Amino acid sequence: MKGLRQRKIREIISERDIGTQKALVEALRNEGLPVTQATISRDIKEMQLVKVPLEDGTYKYALPQDQRFNPSQKLRRALLDHFVSAEAAENLVVVKCLPGTANAVASLIDGMNWPEVVGTVSGDDTLLIVCRARDKAEEMARRIRGIVS
Repeated sequence: MKGLRQRKIREIISERDIGTQKALVEALRNEGLPVTQATISRDIKEMQLVKVPLEDGTYKYALPQDQRFNPSQKLRRALLDHFVSAEAAENLVVVKCLPGTANAVASLIDGMNWPEVVGTVSGDDTLLIVCRARDKAEEMARRIRGIVS
C-alpha cells in the first residue's frame, strides 16, 4: 500500500500544484486512497519532498532535484544492488530482485516514464512490468538486463 500511495503522490505533485498536506490528503482520497495527515507527513519526509515557489508567491510540493533529473542513475544503482533476473512473457516482464527490494525498483521504473510501460506491480522480491505491446516486453527485458551488465 505504501508503494502505491507514494507512486500516486509523485503522480499528483507532478501534475498539480499541491501546497499543503491537507490538499495532498484530499487529492489522494479523491483517487480512492484513504489516508491520514500523519501518514502523508511521514511520506513527505521519507520521499524527501521539497516546497518550491510558484509565480504567485505560494509554494508547492516537488520531488527533490536528484530524483527529478537523474532517475536513470538511481535506477541503475538500484538494479546493480538488487537485480536477479528479467524475463519477458507476452506483454509482461517479470523482474526478480533480492528479497524486500522489488517495490523500490518498481517505483524507480515507474518514475522513468518510459512510453512503452503502462505500469508496474510489485511484491517482495518480484515485480511485473506491464508493457503496451508484446514486442516491447522483450525489448524492455533486454533494457533492464543491459542496465546491470
